[in-house]
Amino acid sequence: MSDTVEAPSVVGGLSRPDRFLPVWIGVAMVAGLLLGRAIPGLGDALGAVELDGISLPIALGLLIMMYPVLAKVRYDRLGTVTGDRRLLLGSLVLNWVLGPALMFALAWLLLPDLPEYRTGLIIVGLARCIAMVVIWNDLACGDREAAAVLVALNSLFQVVMFAALGWFYLTALPGLLGLEQTTIDTSPGQIARSVLIFLGIPLLAGFLTRRAGERARGRDWYESRLLPRIGPLALYGLLFTIVILFALQGEQITARPWDVARIAVPLLAYFAIMWGGGYVLGAALGLGYARTVTLAFTAAGNNFELAIAVAIATYGVTSGQALAGVVGPLIEVPVLVALVYVALALRERFPTTERPSAP
Repeated sequence: MSDTVEAPSVVGGLSRPDRFLPVWIGVAMVAGLLLGRAIPGLGDALGAVELDGISLPIALGLLIMMYPVLAKVRYDRLGTVTGDRRLLLGSLVLNWVLGPALMFALAWLLLPDLPEYRTGLIIVGLARCIAMVVIWNDLACGDREAAAVLVALNSLFQVVMFAALGWFYLTALPGLLGLEQTTIDTSPGQIARSVLIFLGIPLLAGFLTRRAGERARGRDWYESRLLPRIGPLALYGLLFTIVILFALQGEQITARPWDVARIAVPLLAYFAIMWGGGYVLGAALGLGYARTVTLAFTAAGNNFELAIAVAIATYGVTSGQALAGVVGPLIEVPVLVALVYVALALRERFPTTERPSAP
């Protein structure tokens, strides 16, 4: 099928505002950089008040961004997802076996001479998705219920596994391989707080909104009248978050462009490999397009809120580890937006049938 025929169907998978998402994101990035450079002390002002180690404006942007998507989830259908063992097991393997190991390998392979950035990237690889991934999945017409379940599953594993895997990949494994060792200072309690704030609050708000709306006016009214009204908040929250992120780090990004480029290379490889691996695995398991693309995005996305908070708490706000954590979402956002379009293009070629879930 030629590109001129495919383009309308790909673009047609997005709403009218979302069709220009790359443009809005580009404008938001430039606006953030200009604000950060043009207004002295803006970064300090924005970062003066924090919520669980994250700038309060960024935290608010994330909560606003996630709420509409989680309000779209049909919570009465979550049981069909939890019964799909292929999806759950595939997600656990991708997120907790392949993901951290891949980031460790890429960080050491591509940044052997930059230990601070290397450590920051390994921390990013350990922090699995709980926030922006719901936006990318929704734009790519993924399975909302599956995304909610996988994000919740990864959050539970994050509380239990983050500190243990941090010790393994930063201390134990480098020691076994004769490489430089380091440590992180975090606890299950700190990680649980991050999960409760950045997933628990919007998840509860979305669930209560749907429950109240359907009880008051019915599902048809809720999905045809209320959701279209609150839906644009996701885009506004995303763009606001991007502006604040770039404003906070504008000076460092423009002052150290070569360092940012060095950090970006392993991140680009990581996102591409994880997304591609998730997509191929989902297709091989016969999950169907919606759940395959959900598996891919939840494998590629990362919990940058937690990664940044841990890096700052352990190494300091001006450290190389913190800069690597901040560059993570700056690279992730445009890359995963591009992968939304890749997913929608692949949707046209995806098999229309799928194997039934295991009982």
